[in-house]
Amino acid sequence: MSDDPTTGHATSEGAGGSRPGIVVAAPQSGSGKTTVTLAVIAALRARGLVVQPFKVGPDFIDPSHLTAAAGRRARNLDAWLTTPGYVTRLAADATRDADLAVVEGMMGLFDGVDGASDRGSTAEIAALLGWPVLLVVDASAAARSVAAVVRGFRTFAAGVEVAAVVFDRVGGTGHLRMLEDACAGEGVVVLGGLPATETLDIPERHLGLHVAGEAGGPHGYDAFARAAVEHLDLDALLRLVRERAPRARVAAGAARAAEAAETPPVRPLVTARPRCRIAVARDAAFCFYYEDNLELLRAAGAEIVEWSPLAASRLPADVDGLYLGGGYPELHARTLGAASVLADDVRRFAARGGMIYAECGGFMYLQRAIRLLDGSEAEMAGVLPGIVAMRPRLVAIGYRERAVTLDGRCLTVRGQEFRYSRLVEWPERATVDGEEVRLLAPPEAEAPSGAEGFAWRRVVAGYVHLHFGSAPGFAELLVARAVAARGSLA
Repeated sequence: MSDDPTTGHATSEGAGGSRPGIVVAAPQSGSGKTTVTLAVIAALRARGLVVQPFKVGPDFIDPSHLTAAAGRRARNLDAWLTTPGYVTRLAADATRDADLAVVEGMMGLFDGVDGASDRGSTAEIAALLGWPVLLVVDASAAARSVAAVVRGFRTFAAGVEVAAVVFDRVGGTGHLRMLEDACAGEGVVVLGGLPATETLDIPERHLGLHVAGEAGGPHGYDAFARAAVEHLDLDALLRLVRERAPRARVAAGAARAAEAAETPPVRPLVTARPRCRIAVARDAAFCFYYEDNLELLRAAGAEIVEWSPLAASRLPADVDGLYLGGGYPELHARTLGAASVLADDVRRFAARGGMIYAECGGFMYLQRAIRLLDGSEAEMAGVLPGIVAMRPRLVAIGYRERAVTLDGRCLTVRGQEFRYSRLVEWPERATVDGEEVRLLAPPEAEAPSGAEGFAWRRVVAGYVHLHFGSAPGFAELLVARAVAARGSLA
């Protein structure tokens, strides 16, 4: 038990010891989830509350905005990429020093990996944690009909409580009054409605919204906070979260039982004494990382050193491994291509046995070149001998499960793909420095399981964004490779 900073009353902790929380969901994508979530987080933070943000699913972009609005690292909650026990443990650990959690859902509330269950959906996460759902309904072209939507979502699944609603793109006070009257008997708390305004729009491009930092500076979320204060009943929201805490305690009991039954069991992370140094690329070209992956590397004994390939002319000194995440290398291809000294450093690092793990954008950077949409090419690091070509339409999207065999160990790892490029040139028998590049799977394989990507010396690279939490031992394997690299790099 602890004091609620908004009232001074004692509050109960939620699932697995986590604080109470609210899950922001919607009937479908494009309904205004991100806008409402950012508005709520920014406004509560302005009140002095410590808000822990979460994002359901494998998204990288929305968490960057949630992190900036909350001033705390947003975490991904995905029971398909990981496990239910992993999700409940993460929620407990991440909210331990927060006043409450605010979760942004993905797609529609019940949309997941298939059409027959809630597996992989926002609803699954809400049920696991026992947190109530705030349903965001786009009311731009509706009035009384919103009540049918609210009733359907509230009664669809017994284990998911749709407790509140916020309307987005409201036309004015008269329109809002009609919406409130329509939902008066539907068993939900109407928290208000946000007007349709370009002030709260975040620019988009081919992979989704612009990441935080590209849209708005350190005060870029003030407009969101003002909108919430002016148009939403934040006191009613906080009362709702507090009143639903007992329901979260019931869910916590079931979650702990499920967690205990998982094999291997989910354990709290403890940062180990560093045994190696891994440089993680962090800038506008490489910005897609699961925070969990970095924590798991630290827990396995890695010291994380962040650096910017766009700004730095050389590799960081005294590192044993490189982690090149996804992002937008195609948007910065000319800058990356002009950094020939850095590319030489990366090639030499790989050739001497340095550990490199690269995914999606990082995988593209390791190739010989990126072919842009205008047909021109920009040279990349050249660690691998292929060329990747940008496409005007989405090439691959979805969850993936891959069997990765490295250093005599076979691990099944889960992840996701979302890309607009394709490997178009790859030698029939690819070699670098006379040593064959091992094909872990055909580069365009769409099978739900099987090996993926390429391996050469201590380099592992592929298109799939892997979540290390899906395979206990994967982070340890990468750290062991980095530790082994110390001798060859000395």
